[in-house]
Amino acid sequence: MPILIAVTLLWAFSFSLIGVYLAGQVDAWFSVLMRVSLATLVFLPFLKLRQIEAKIALKLMVCGALQLGIMYGFYYQSFLYLSVPEVLLFTVMTPLYVTLINDMLDKRLNIGFAISALLAILGAVAIRYQGVDEGFIKGLIIVQCANVCFAAGQVGYKRIIAKERPDLPQRTVFGWFFIGALAVVIPCYIAMGNTEQLPTTTLQWSILIYLGIVASGLGYFAWNKGATMVNIGTLAVANNLLIPAGIIVNVVFWNRDADIFRLAIGGGIILMALWVNDKFNQKFTNAKAETAK
Repeated sequence: MPILIAVTLLWAFSFSLIGVYLAGQVDAWFSVLMRVSLATLVFLPFLKLRQIEAKIALKLMVCGALQLGIMYGFYYQSFLYLSVPEVLLFTVMTPLYVTLINDMLDKRLNIGFAISALLAILGAVAIRYQGVDEGFIKGLIIVQCANVCFAAGQVGYKRIIAKERPDLPQRTVFGWFFIGALAVVIPCYIAMGNTEQLPTTTLQWSILIYLGIVASGLGYFAWNKGATMVNIGTLAVANNLLIPAGIIVNVVFWNRDADIFRLAIGGGIILMALWVNDKFNQKFTNAKAETAK
């Protein structure tokens, strides 16, 4: 969990950097291409081609294509219709997608995980609500598509590492994750990118470099590694810690309006969700141990 919290703090700045300096100014697909390309370069030196079987590498590539490539495509487009706080708010469904996708793969339903995820969603909703505007419905749908891709990618990665090769140093195989994302992003940029809307300032280039190397490269590696170290319920809840963190950053550094009272209430509910998940997980672990006896 400490790794997931650290990455949450790192990613909290990404929403505002994109919403304030890139959205509507720099082509979304170019931004995605830059992020994924730089992140790939970070991990290529560590990649050992003969360390894993081709089928496992392909599975990791699919996870990267979902969690990064396709997700970023939806994510960047959402800023054209929604404000930074709205994008943050509409990510509240991610924990439920994480729980449901994992349970579907296991062909079961863990009530504790579901309750903790739903509590986290309620906490995030309590933080901020704004009325419906023209881009609300379209923005909501786009963000939900991004949420599903992000959830599917991290659940898939967690399960692949646990089942296939838990013994491997993850930094030596994570390059496949970014290669999979790049395989999606390159043709999308060629087909849909706007070559006339490239970065024009040093600040925009600097933000893209930071987002690529730090937020995407180091951030996604740390997040997915952290995902392999916790249960699905905790992973689901951790996805929503980004919402209060992102709004706080947006308020403090870019002076956006926010209801501090709602923020405190929502954050408290999310912390309660962590506690509930921990209790259910302890109960599930104890029951499993008793059954084993």
